[in-house]
Amino acid sequence: MNFYESLGYLVFGSRLRRLSEAFLSEINKTYQAAGIEFDASWFPVFYLLSQNDSLSIKELSDATGVSHPAASQLVTNLKSKKLIKTTTCKNDGRRQLVQLTKAGHALLEQILPVWEALRLTMEELVSAEPECLHLLPAISAIENKFRSVNLSDIIGQKLSTLKLKEHGQDL
Repeated sequence: MNFYESLGYLVFGSRLRRLSEAFLSEINKTYQAAGIEFDASWFPVFYLLSQNDSLSIKELSDATGVSHPAASQLVTNLKSKKLIKTTTCKNDGRRQLVQLTKAGHALLEQILPVWEALRLTMEELVSAEPECLHLLPAISAIENKFRSVNLSDIIGQKLSTLKLKEHGQDL
């Protein structure tokens, strides 16, 4: 058992971040090897725009589960690369609609085969390890659990209980 495994939930976030960083690094290597100038962090926006002609920044934010400022920053970054454009919504002048540009559509055509190869590869890798078959459902379950509780409040309550016990004050 390695250091991270031995600490269990104490390093849960660190393990997920480490796994995510390693995974995204491998995906970015794949894009580079294929000669495609694409960053894996752009995937959610490109995928959503591949399925929709246009989306507002709020819709992108809601769909990806990131803050509006984070979605806006990514949109600004992709606009600077001329991969997406924004237009003002005709029905609501406050809403900015995000769309792929011609260059964005051309890039999308290049990356679609990478996405399919990634999907097939991950399905093969996961099917070879029975424990991995439960990974995505387990991640969904813990995400749902975190949405349904206030984790910091629960930890605070446990901490208060531990401090009381430490001082000999049984509940």
